[in-house]
Amino acid sequence: MFYDSVESMEAEPSIQSDTVRAQLSNFTAMITEAYKRKPIHYWILLVLSIMAMVVAFPASSILSRVYYANGGQSKWIISWVAVAGWPITALILFPAYFISKSFPTPLNIRLSLSYAILGFLSAADNLMYAYAYAYLPASTASLVASSSLVFSALFGYFLVKNKVNASILNAVFVITAALTIIALDSSSDRYANVSDREYIMGFVWDVLGSALHGLIFALSELIFVRLLGRRSFIVVLEQQVMVSLFAFVFTTVGVIVSGDFQGMAHEAKTFNGGRAAYYLVLIWGVITFQLGVLGATAVIFLGSTVLAGVLNAVRTPITSIAAVILLNDPMSGFKILSLVVTFWGFGSYIYGSSTGQKPS
Repeated sequence: MFYDSVESMEAEPSIQSDTVRAQLSNFTAMITEAYKRKPIHYWILLVLSIMAMVVAFPASSILSRVYYANGGQSKWIISWVAVAGWPITALILFPAYFISKSFPTPLNIRLSLSYAILGFLSAADNLMYAYAYAYLPASTASLVASSSLVFSALFGYFLVKNKVNASILNAVFVITAALTIIALDSSSDRYANVSDREYIMGFVWDVLGSALHGLIFALSELIFVRLLGRRSFIVVLEQQVMVSLFAFVFTTVGVIVSGDFQGMAHEAKTFNGGRAAYYLVLIWGVITFQLGVLGATAVIFLGSTVLAGVLNAVRTPITSIAAVILLNDPMSGFKILSLVVTFWGFGSYIYGSSTGQKPS
């Protein structure tokens, strides 16, 4: 009996190792098969798009905080930076027509009005986020902004009739809990030059900006479903160009009316690091934000919305860690807990989205 039990104990690890080995083999075979189904240029474009998304978006967030930390004051200028790079997308769109041998989507009154409304909402959204980065550490602002996933799920359910399952509902509650943790620990990461009222307002503007971002995402999807009836790479780029163009117009008017555009010369003179550093921060802010938008657009088209969700989840800790390393952002135990909880919420949302989709 003793020898039989010893042999069975030795057999169990062997069976488990065989099972793990089989799972690894199946996973490797699945990856190899997926790789062979697509040409090499597809994977190159996908990798470049992923890199653009996970590097450019955190970089633009860090640059926004660098602007305010070194003497920048204007919220309108940072909002303008977020949309000033729209010609970059337009330069990619025009050659895409020739490559795909397609024509621009005809503009009618309803579609033009929809783009104008989305452009106005995007301009307002960027302004709200500018207030958030003016008063909050970059790591905190990025964690709070992750709540846009909650609002995307809610608005997607009510406006586009997207399915919501238990995993997605769990993600909504978990990410809301993460926001509560950040709010309870507000005294630990407030900058000395930021008052309690400004910190609270930064938090509120961040949440409102996230809610508006979720609404914009749902309305964009509604345009694809109701007005265009299709979703292709060309159509996605067209919408991005038109919405960014309208947002650029609205924001430019705001910058001029507020007097901030005229005050850029004075701001550059008093900026820590000098005039050259000031303009470099703004120029790289324009480039990185637009590269992030292009990367996200390409990932959704080449991969899936689930993959974009995964990368959006990865982007949050990258921004937080980069802010701690580069900007010496405070990282309390509560903030670490909030980061872990947020990541858990993203994982639950991604799982719920993937199980609700039909396999391609």
